Amino acid sequence: MSERPPRGILRWPVNGLVLALLWLFIRGLPLDPRVLASELVFGLAVGLPTAFIFRRLYADRIDLVRIARVLPFVGIYVATFLWELVTANVDVAYRVLAPSMPIEPRVIELPLRVESDAAVTTIANSITLTPGTLTMDHDEEANSLYVHAIDGRDPDAVLTPIRRWEGLALLIFDEDADPDDPAPEPTVSGGDGDGE
Repeated sequence: MSERPPRGILRWPVNGLVLALLWLFIRGLPLDPRVLASELVFGLAVGLPTAFIFRRLYADRIDLVRIARVLPFVGIYVATFLWELVTANVDVAYRVLAPSMPIEPRVIELPLRVESDAAVTTIANSITLTPGTLTMDHDEEANSLYVHAIDGRDPDAVLTPIRRWEGLALLIFDEDADPDDPAPEPTVSGGDGDGE
């Protein structure tokens, strides 16, 4: 019985096409079809061989079924991130304009359920891009993020969106843990809650 070939399409031609399209955007060309076509051909002439040479740096194939399955979760992740981004911007702006608003920073050690580098990086970047929070470090041994919050008096308010992102990342990155699995307890440092 012969082994079934992996499903999906080869990834390096897709990456080559993406490089060619990026070339068009970088060039900032006029919307003249002849100019666009010639620059696309040039981008493909450079992008395809480059993607072929570096094909060992990424998976051989793109699993279209898996991508279609996780795409709704990616959309939900982006939507929840954008919502948190807007509300955090408003909160930080209000704190700047109203000096009576408390700023009581805390550092929260947040143990993670996600384990892959891509998932951890996605969550860490989402935290850092959200005003009022910053990912300070990742402890690989404990698989924890150290998160600085501008107002950490209520750690649950800081952690709720992060745990929501983590639950979606578990699905998007096909992690072993399940979003319904209990999340490890965080540790809060700084202010009156030092060591709690």
